[in-house]
Amino acid sequence: MGRAMEAVDIEHPHGTEGRVLQHHASFFYQNKDGIVYPSETYRGLRNLSLGFFESVFAGIVINIGLSYSTTEGWITELFSPIYIKRIHKCKHGSDSSTFDTEGRFMPVNFENFFSKYARTWHMTQSNRNQYDFLGWIISKGEWLLLYRIANDSQGYLAKEAVRGCYDGSLFDYITMMKKAKNN
Repeated sequence: MGRAMEAVDIEHPHGTEGRVLQHHASFFYQNKDGIVYPSETYRGLRNLSLGFFESVFAGIVINIGLSYSTTEGWITELFSPIYIKRIHKCKHGSDSSTFDTEGRFMPVNFENFFSKYARTWHMTQSNRNQYDFLGWIISKGEWLLLYRIANDSQGYLAKEAVRGCYDGSLFDYITMMKKAKNN
């Protein structure tokens, strides 16, 4: 079972520094400066085989939606950067509670939603908080985006694919497979 404080993978069997949520987001900042700009989000989504318009739209929406929560002050910055060290502040309501408010992975909650729900639509419906309209939309959007990049040939989301999304390893895997396919 996954660890709450460490992102464990083949290259790092004892985990790496940073919260698991930071590793989830780290795929998108290619220059490794700890800041994700919309152009980096766009490139990351394109690397995950999303289309041009999907990537442009999602890149803008994601950065505008998350940027304010990660800035230090009250005024958001012009180009909507997302600061990875404060990504835990982007946790929203009506989610699966797989990450806690500090960005730690909660394996029990992850296992719970896989043992309770066979369909992600039912899971997102059941996790809705009252009057949290924005959280409902965000939750559905996140799962739809994950489905678009990680569904299998039969149209299902594998448990390991979802787990890989949470710790970011899925993104590297998809990129590696895409490169291998192109060679």
